[in-house]
Amino acid sequence: MSENDKAKVNTSPEIEVGTAEDVDAIMKKYDRESNVRIWEGTPKLVIRVLLALFAIYLVWVNLFSTQDERFRRPVFMGLIILFVFLIYPMRKGATKVNYIPWYDIVLAVLGAGSFFFYAANLNKIVDLGTRINAGFLLNIGGTSIPLLIVLGIVGALVLAECCRRVVGIPILCVATVFILYAFTLGGKSLRTVVYNLFYTTTGIIGTPIGVCSTYIVLFVIFGAFLEATGIASFFIDCANALAGWATGGPAKVAVISSALCGMVSGSSVGNTVTTGSVTIPLMKKTGYPGEFAGAVEASASTGGQIMPPIMGAAAFLMAEMTNNPYSYILTRAILPAALYFTGIFLMVHFKAKKMGLKGLPREELPKAGMILPKIYLIIPLAILVYMIINGKTMATAAVYATFYTITVSMVSREPVMGKKLIMALSVLPLLVLTFLEEQFKAVRPLGMKFSTFMMLVYLAFVLVNMAVSSENRRQSYTFFNALENGARNCLSVAVACGIAGIIAGVVTMTGLGQVLISAIVGVANGQLIIALVLTMLCCIVLGMGVPTTANYVIMATTCAPILITGMQMEVIAAHMFVFYFGIVADITPPVALAAYAGSAIAKAPPMKTAFNATRLAIAAFIVPYIFAFNNAMLFINTTPVEVVMVIISSFVGMFLIAAGLMGYMLKDLNWPLRIISIAGGLLLIIPGTVTDVAGLAILAAAIAYQLIFQKNQPAAA
Repeated sequence: MSENDKAKVNTSPEIEVGTAEDVDAIMKKYDRESNVRIWEGTPKLVIRVLLALFAIYLVWVNLFSTQDERFRRPVFMGLIILFVFLIYPMRKGATKVNYIPWYDIVLAVLGAGSFFFYAANLNKIVDLGTRINAGFLLNIGGTSIPLLIVLGIVGALVLAECCRRVVGIPILCVATVFILYAFTLGGKSLRTVVYNLFYTTTGIIGTPIGVCSTYIVLFVIFGAFLEATGIASFFIDCANALAGWATGGPAKVAVISSALCGMVSGSSVGNTVTTGSVTIPLMKKTGYPGEFAGAVEASASTGGQIMPPIMGAAAFLMAEMTNNPYSYILTRAILPAALYFTGIFLMVHFKAKKMGLKGLPREELPKAGMILPKIYLIIPLAILVYMIINGKTMATAAVYATFYTITVSMVSREPVMGKKLIMALSVLPLLVLTFLEEQFKAVRPLGMKFSTFMMLVYLAFVLVNMAVSSENRRQSYTFFNALENGARNCLSVAVACGIAGIIAGVVTMTGLGQVLISAIVGVANGQLIIALVLTMLCCIVLGMGVPTTANYVIMATTCAPILITGMQMEVIAAHMFVFYFGIVADITPPVALAAYAGSAIAKAPPMKTAFNATRLAIAAFIVPYIFAFNNAMLFINTTPVEVVMVIISSFVGMFLIAAGLMGYMLKDLNWPLRIISIAGGLLLIIPGTVTDVAGLAILAAAIAYQLIFQKNQPAAA
């Protein structure tokens, strides 16, 4: 959580929101990334500068470098390991200032050195191939020991220690089980395991790290710059203006703001704490029970990971692993995500109506006149989606969107209107680069590519702006913070992707995927529903306590092939199915980290909060089954008319399900009506004319019953 976020926690003087220290304590308890060493003075400045330079290096290497991927990835992992040991202590609660123990220095050097050695000797190692017992021999006590095997083991073990510190134990347990399988049931030798997991692109430096080091890190840096512009507070202001005044307004604000912020943050826990520090106390003040308030924020924040266009960075992995364009993934994810948030929104509405809760006074809410002038803050997101859909690489789109973020941030900080116009004009070179690059591809001013030349022109404009504007000189410090936070946020993602690469490597090396397919298909006996339930359980168990990106890699490697190969499901439907159930592990007991973080802010029982969050996120448990049986919900093999019908029937179905679960529609629902409403909602969500007609009949009957037989019942309890 950035300093800016902490400063924004107490947004209303009338509400007792925890201090920044309280928020830090919650983050440290439920989010390992918040447990860091204490650096002060010159050492702190040095580390911050190194992190900022690392972020710049990541931009440079993705835009301009032509290095071999097998060289770039080990270098990237080596740098990640060095930073992890500089920032994260062995145990929680480190209190010594400017101190790093000698053994951490040794581990950092050994771990990073293993990856750097691989990069430096890439050609020789490639020539050796599987003969890693030959060459690079160590002579210890007269015994020749293969250096490559030693380095592979050391590098993997140090990476595992980094994972323990930054990410947590659950994913390590999963990886350990897979490696033990490779040695025992898989019958692989030590040489084979080390070679495949450390020295090939099917292991640690495989697809997850490849995508992480090229796409994901740039979007993490982009997210850090978005935070620096204050876009999170802008989203919250928009949500307050839209829904804060309505029945149960604070809960609806939590749903909307978490959907918008969560798609950028990439962390269910981080989003829960950041936006929840504002929304949960407001919900409690309005009258919602603590466990319900915490659950609303946790379920909405978790849903941010399935919200296009970014989907917690998993969208880019999914595009790579399914061999589809990013725009294809984005389109298929829209309706399921919309149904998820519609379900939560309706349930908090019905809960508020049932309890007779009101919204916030309009005079306490942001006015449209305050929000509309800041609408330009969403330009970077709009440009990002535009560029990707129009064929730009994801790396290029992320970098350009980051530059747009810098520009809009400078415009927003400049207090004088005349100077604001000058700041705005500085975006012209970038606009030329974005929209007219194709027309100027053959132009090479000063011998450079046109895009490189225009990027330098744009940076020159930015520097001039900073030189002539004292406000923007101060803003440059914010940009430095954004670079630092972006690089820092990359560490956990990269470590998790490295461990996920081990799991994927074992599956590839041993053929474990085929074993799982045979086992589940055998138990299912040709019944898709049984295979889906078993796959769902695997995803929830394997996804507990695992970050979004690594979570998806594990699911895509182990569980998706079960449905694709074993049950002949559509590829994107299978990947969406396992992705959804991996994500909801964050709110599913017993390891519901996002729900527990929400309960800590709400000061409510953790398990009650987790069960409430699971109920609120019911769409995430229903919708994947629907699109698994009928791909129309993913807009696959369907017509425009069918798409419209699916959208209408699905949203009406969520209305019935939400009413049944909360026990309120127009008035209170008794248990028979609640069960009938849920059944009618399910019928409507299932694509098909017969089921839609049956569902609509149930809706009409429920409304008629309430209007005729419950007309004397008060509208709110």
